[in-house]
Amino acid sequence: MRIQGSTGTGMAAPSSAPTRRGSGTFSVNEHTESSATKGPSAVRTFGGIDALIALQGVDDPLERRRQGVKRGRLALDALDELKIGLLGGTLAPATLNKLRSAAAFLKDGSGEVGLDGVLDEIELRVEVEIAKLSTR
Repeated sequence: MRIQGSTGTGMAAPSSAPTRRGSGTFSVNEHTESSATKGPSAVRTFGGIDALIALQGVDDPLERRRQGVKRGRLALDALDELKIGLLGGTLAPATLNKLRSAAAFLKDGSGEVGLDGVLDEIELRVEVEIAKLSTR
């Protein structure tokens, strides 16, 4: 199979050749700029990537509350695991790591005053238990 390029005359672009003057000297119009010296034009988008990144950073209050409740539950689960380990006499070293990671996540606020107060109390309890376990 042979593929041949287009040989149509309809695709020819109009020439922007300099005009000749009667004196026989060559001159180029200084006001025109060749297409080769122009750089590629930037693609214009509505909003762009910056707008998308900014929108991802915006949290609605309901989502922040949901995340705060989730972090609080994880911390309470880690405290329950600690309690079960202490009562059973089989405290796993992974429990201390869970408590530390729960304490790190509790530092983020939820934006709601009542929930932030509860999360602060849970964080305090987690920090106390970490301090007790670290001295052993």
